[in-house]
Amino acid sequence: MLNKNNVRGTLSLVGLGALLTGCASVPNPSPDDPLESYNRSMFQVNEAVDKAVFKPVAHGYRAVVPNPVRTCVSNIFGNFGDVWSAINSMLQGRALDSINTFGRVLFNSTMGIGGCIDVATMNGAKKIPNDFGTTLGVWGVGNGPYVVLPLFGSSSVRDGVGLVGDTAGSIATFTAPGAIHDVPVRNIVIGLEVIKSRENLLDADDLAEDVSLDKYTFVRDAYMQNRKALLESKLRPEVQDSAAGDLSVPVYDDPEQSANGASVPQYEDPGE
Repeated sequence: MLNKNNVRGTLSLVGLGALLTGCASVPNPSPDDPLESYNRSMFQVNEAVDKAVFKPVAHGYRAVVPNPVRTCVSNIFGNFGDVWSAINSMLQGRALDSINTFGRVLFNSTMGIGGCIDVATMNGAKKIPNDFGTTLGVWGVGNGPYVVLPLFGSSSVRDGVGLVGDTAGSIATFTAPGAIHDVPVRNIVIGLEVIKSRENLLDADDLAEDVSLDKYTFVRDAYMQNRKALLESKLRPEVQDSAAGDLSVPVYDDPEQSANGASVPQYEDPGE
């Protein structure tokens, strides 16, 4: 559990980061990352906060809570998230994806004991990832520069706006902890969601630490590739109304080469 000293320490790190962002400078930022000076500074702040607070708590959660319970918690949050994903599929004109995702929610909520067990995936109904940032891309909104958000991490101008839409939409559809009126319960659920999300990323974070000489570049490029692949899965006619889970997300063929700053496959943003 976090105590007052943890909170004060976190706030101090964020305050220090605000000062650092005004001091750091990258002489020749990448054309794909014009905000690199700010982004690298905020990335370091987020890393400091993560190592001081979120990562130790996530490790403790993994050590104390049995794997079946963690899986159940993750599945329940994922089941609620599927409702908003289905709505986004509808907004994108992907009717079959929307119907399939609502079907997943119904199946998991009943046969899966409130979403605790992902019986839909077990029976071949794969998860179809979606969010409002992707919906904006389908509508033709350009991606904009890559940006590192405080605490939230990797994003872009479009995805940052999408994050606001995701938050508002999830609350409006009662599929997010923010919709809970009981403040103590809401705070507990939000805290559990944050811990669960960070625990899910522990292995990926270890991989980034192990294979990259420049973790910032590795994380940025991986994020951009995954977001590009997700948007393309919604726009390509040959995958229209099909589960995005069937698509292969671009990966680094040579992690060591990518870690040294080698270019990764660049795609033109269909939304630009």
